Amino acid sequence: MTHRPKVLIFDSGLGGLTVFAEIVKLRPHAEYLYCADDAGFPYGSWKEPELIERVMKLMEELIADHAPDMIVIACNTASTIVLPYLRVHWPTLPFVGTVPAIKPAAERTRSKMISVLGTPGTVARDYTQNLIAQFAAHCSVTLVGSKRLAGFAESYMHGERVSDADIVAEIAPCFKEEGGRRTDAVVLACTHYPLLVDEFKRLAAWPVEWIDPAPAIARRADHLLDERFGVDAAGGAPASRVAIFTSGACPSAPLAATLARYGLVCEFDSTPASERA
Repeated sequence: MTHRPKVLIFDSGLGGLTVFAEIVKLRPHAEYLYCADDAGFPYGSWKEPELIERVMKLMEELIADHAPDMIVIACNTASTIVLPYLRVHWPTLPFVGTVPAIKPAAERTRSKMISVLGTPGTVARDYTQNLIAQFAAHCSVTLVGSKRLAGFAESYMHGERVSDADIVAEIAPCFKEEGGRRTDAVVLACTHYPLLVDEFKRLAAWPVEWIDPAPAIARRADHLLDERFGVDAAGGAPASRVAIFTSGACPSAPLAATLARYGLVCEFDSTPASERA
């Protein structure tokens, strides 16, 4: 390895931390930049042309300022909408995307009843429907679009309380019973949702397997880094792990403490990224 690879992990908010944590397990000596587009959160409320324009502009700034060796789009919405444009615009820069883990759910279910818990946009998107047709045609698939869970996860990471009743209301439609069978696997089709998985397990109508895509994303990122840089064998001083927020706001004390638990140090600029030259 001639230098430590620098990995940019990009999300609309804090959900990408679930992906970041898994990549760090495999590549502990890489340098990391975590970018949360909190000024644009939530992405589910954006129209596709405007979201493409926003993410492309932010990516131009991030690449110019930080020169990453790899970019992980740790967001289902941004991956399914913007990723093709990113790969065309930067053909030599590897991008790793995020897609609903429908294939592993369909392989692991015993009841052949699975649910896909995502944002309304993700569960309605043709991409999701195509994954179901390709990998889960033999299953009964329930699509659940939650408007509030990503926001709950953001609040949770800021140290705010989220009520059990609110969480139950969002996950309850995932649990179906039919002909003596019932749902036994739930795809977490938003990277924010694993942040609440302990609450999901506690409040579930019955035990199910909650399928987090983050480990598979991390394995893909590690494979591509291995092809370019070899195994992660760097030593010496710890590499930098920095978090930035497009709002330019300084994180609250609870959020700063949360980021510190992930090994991230926050850098902030009072000028939002979307307004910088």
